[in-house]
Amino acid sequence: MGIDGGGGAAVFWRWWTAGTTSAVGSAVGAVALPLTALTVLDASAFEMGVIAAAAYVAWIVIGLPAGVIVQRLPMRTVQIAADLARAAAIVSIPVAWWLDELTVAQLVIVALVTSFANVLFDVANATFLPSIVSKEQLQSRNSLTSGTHATTQLGGPSVGGLVVQVLGAVPTLLVDAVSYLVSALLLRTLPERRPETPDRYPPMREMIREGRRFVARHPVMGPCMWAATAVNTVCGAQHALYALYLVRELHAEPGLVGLLLAVEGVGTLIGAAATSRLTARFGTARTLVGAGFVVVAGALVIPLGDGWPGFAAFAVGNVVFAAGVVVLSVVTRTYRQLASPPELLSRVMATVRFVSWGAIPVGGLVAGVIAGLLGARATLLIFVVAAVCVPLVLLASPIRRLRDLTDHQGSEESSGAHGVPIT
Repeated sequence: MGIDGGGGAAVFWRWWTAGTTSAVGSAVGAVALPLTALTVLDASAFEMGVIAAAAYVAWIVIGLPAGVIVQRLPMRTVQIAADLARAAAIVSIPVAWWLDELTVAQLVIVALVTSFANVLFDVANATFLPSIVSKEQLQSRNSLTSGTHATTQLGGPSVGGLVVQVLGAVPTLLVDAVSYLVSALLLRTLPERRPETPDRYPPMREMIREGRRFVARHPVMGPCMWAATAVNTVCGAQHALYALYLVRELHAEPGLVGLLLAVEGVGTLIGAAATSRLTARFGTARTLVGAGFVVVAGALVIPLGDGWPGFAAFAVGNVVFAAGVVVLSVVTRTYRQLASPPELLSRVMATVRFVSWGAIPVGGLVAGVIAGLLGARATLLIFVVAAVCVPLVLLASPIRRLRDLTDHQGSEESSGAHGVPIT
């Protein structure tokens, strides 16, 4: 796989446009789906936790095999198939609603289908990017992608909340479905990326073990993966409880719910814009540790206060938390793309996401159970403990002695070793 010469930029921008289009629809759907469960089906706290968990449980089921699957199949085809599957699943919700057959169980099934499609799409998407941009551009392109995500998160939920207020939660989901179809059409215009095919692939279990062992034994990637796991445990609780907390404890209207969820995009945009400057000034390792403490501060502020002070605390905490998370994401993702052997990249990505994203459904389910007993606010405060683990994990690793994450790799190369032995 190589980078196209003069056409490389055009390929990247078509890839970026496809991802941005589906991200806008997903941001709208992120408001419409939980509001469908709450306002149309009167879902309980536990049911909200189950729906949130279903949206990510595929990382536990096929997270590791996904890396092997993507390595063996054309990446563009995988992404298009995932888009079409997600569109079909989302469309089924309005159809069932119009037929008066919609249930919480169907929302869980739709979340499961989109979850499995998301896994394959995300692994293929992350592996596709290094094939169309140079190594020197990776961090800036990853920052741009995160900044774009921030913009969609800023506009999408607020628009979604307003559309829900005007049209209702279920019809608004059609926006999400259409965005996946547009993304599939755009991806179809990209050149196919076919991995180099050996005469015979090793058994899938052996290939999975190679990727898992590389990450687990890596002195930098391993701790970064566990820090991401702690972050995503908190994110799982937030995904499960945000709408519940805003609607039932702070008594926010749908339009305000969308607006408050959208401020996450402000934090993401700030984090994406600041990452390159921060890493240039302080180094990637030091920036990573600092971002961990920012995450803790944001998680702590989010569930404080009632009424308008509560709305303000939620907004400020959401911005701070999102800014810290996106810095963590950009720095660690770029490092993985640079430090992983090309033949292992898809499996490295899959391993990290299997572990870290697999924590999201766990966090959602646990949060749903606890919230049913103690309420959403108390549960969000409890999950601050998981956020504290982020900087602690990083400080307990060799990262605390580094300025840049690549410094450790450099020292290994100078001593005659490179990374971790692959067996």
